[in-house]
Amino acid sequence: MFKRRQGEYRFGDLTLDDDRGICTIRPRQEGEQGIWADMRVLIRDLVFATMFVALIIVFFVQPVKVEGTSMLPRLHDGERIFVNKLVYYGLPPLERGDIVVFWFPDDPSKSYIKRIIGLPGETVEMRDGRILINGRELEEPYLDPRLNTGRANLPPIYVKQHYYFVMGDNRDHSSDSRYWGLVPEKYIYGKAILRYWPPTAVGLITHGDAPPFVKDDREPRFVTDWSRQTR
Repeated sequence: MFKRRQGEYRFGDLTLDDDRGICTIRPRQEGEQGIWADMRVLIRDLVFATMFVALIIVFFVQPVKVEGTSMLPRLHDGERIFVNKLVYYGLPPLERGDIVVFWFPDDPSKSYIKRIIGLPGETVEMRDGRILINGRELEEPYLDPRLNTGRANLPPIYVKQHYYFVMGDNRDHSSDSRYWGLVPEKYIYGKAILRYWPPTAVGLITHGDAPPFVKDDREPRFVTDWSRQTR
């Protein structure tokens, strides 16, 4: 009644010939292959991640090391920050209060880090230690009064197009536009955006949202990066 041909094994309508290409893998063999497959995936992901980080560093950001005290109290000696390199191409546009890194106009082999005070087309003046922009006093909440005891005066300086007037936050100990003039726009190659060292001070670097001016009733040190020494 159940006649079986020689070499033929039936289970329902299936025979051994139905799965001639099947591959049998022992559990140990399958485990070893899974480990190597996972390692290949991990190595691939690491390579792509490294390439992505390198791309970001080369084209978008640059690490720099702060040396000196000209930007106290916001930036301290020995801190490491990232700067946005896209500002060199106008992305985003530079604003008053931005902390920027630039080639020193008198010696482009050096770099300085300062804060933008005067924009193109404005007139910058100092009266008794206070900064006036077009005759209006500039509010500067980022300054520490203990580091700015001087009461110097500076005659009006007109900021030409494509130039900026910059100063350090530690006014008593800062070499800036008061002494060597304006900074050409093309010399500014980075804007400070993030402090990443030391770990206890990690955070974004902003100039705040305080009003840019207060009513005037009378009316009218350096940075180094990984490729060059900077001031």
